[in-house]
Amino acid sequence: MRPPLACVSGDNREILAAWRLAARLGRPFMPLAPDLPSRTRAALMARAGARPGPPGEAPAPATADLPPLLMATSGSEGRPRLISLDTASLAAMAAAANRRLGLGRGDLWLLCLPLYHIGGMAILYRAAWAGAGVLAHPRFDPGRVARDLATHPVSHLSLVPAMLPPLLERSPAPPPRLRRVLVGGGPLDPGLMRRATARGWPLCPSYGLTEAASLVACEPPGEAPWPAGRVGRPLDGMAVRIEEGRLWLRAPQIPSTLERDAEGWFRTGDLARLDEAGRLHILGRADDLLVTGGRNVHPLEVERVLAGFPGIGGVALSARPDPRWGQRLVAVVEGDIDAAALLAWARDRLPPHQRPREVMRIPALPQGRLGKLDRRTLLTWVAAAD
Repeated sequence: MRPPLACVSGDNREILAAWRLAARLGRPFMPLAPDLPSRTRAALMARAGARPGPPGEAPAPATADLPPLLMATSGSEGRPRLISLDTASLAAMAAAANRRLGLGRGDLWLLCLPLYHIGGMAILYRAAWAGAGVLAHPRFDPGRVARDLATHPVSHLSLVPAMLPPLLERSPAPPPRLRRVLVGGGPLDPGLMRRATARGWPLCPSYGLTEAASLVACEPPGEAPWPAGRVGRPLDGMAVRIEEGRLWLRAPQIPSTLERDAEGWFRTGDLARLDEAGRLHILGRADDLLVTGGRNVHPLEVERVLAGFPGIGGVALSARPDPRWGQRLVAVVEGDIDAAALLAWARDRLPPHQRPREVMRIPALPQGRLGKLDRRTLLTWVAAAD
């Protein structure tokens, strides 16, 4: 394989130009986040044998010339690792996703997700396979997104949940041309879902991961009632099994370079279940599980209940070491909340093993890229608190 062309940038326009150049040069493409520590970035590039790409524009690549990808993603230990996605995997993802999302020739996808994440890069491949256009923004700017939705014939949009509230402030109702708003990259709050769909936004809660070249499952708009965590049916060709709560996948879009069992199944790091209609529900990360008194507790399940407490802002469930229970559950909240009232609320709505035993107030929950809760940092804060 030829050395990958690497691009380190936070500007989607620069990354897009480098991606086009990689296609023209026949080299794999490796986008890297600019906030990666320089030592980590250098190690990833050395591992891949990558070279920085020279600046410059190139024409959009033909479908046959689309470059394979090397994507940096965090493993279960929190250290970045490289996932190699060949063109066959990306093509399989694009074809299945386009069928589910109704993306075709003449459509226009507004791209405001960072292109150093698979959720952003996958849009380029879907559009190329569909013959659709891409309206690329340098980065997410809710005012600019709202203006372009009003003035351009945008049919598709991808967001992470943290992007939705500021967009709703600037654009209360969507334009009629907008058919799909793919929402993924983290849990979607049910209240936010209700508020957006009541205004006519065609939200599609989704689930994906880098190892599957992005999209795995997607909920069509308007499927009510919608419970938190439901992400719809898996894409065509995506086989799913649940084993001891862990999600396993088998599909053409999962590259052969990943470790799989003898039958070709790939074990994800996520906990999930399938309902009677075959829709996938994501329960959280396996390595986020808390164990108290010998019982497993999924933080997301508890957080969805605590989020209903009147007046609460950000809330997360964490734990501190406990000599009797192993881990003592702690509700971590942003701002000034009546701790006793919150604990009473939890006692009325949660089984004993899921109830937090104390409340910790902090100014703001720690976040990683794309607004995801940084649970490892939170666990460290809680363990160190007096």
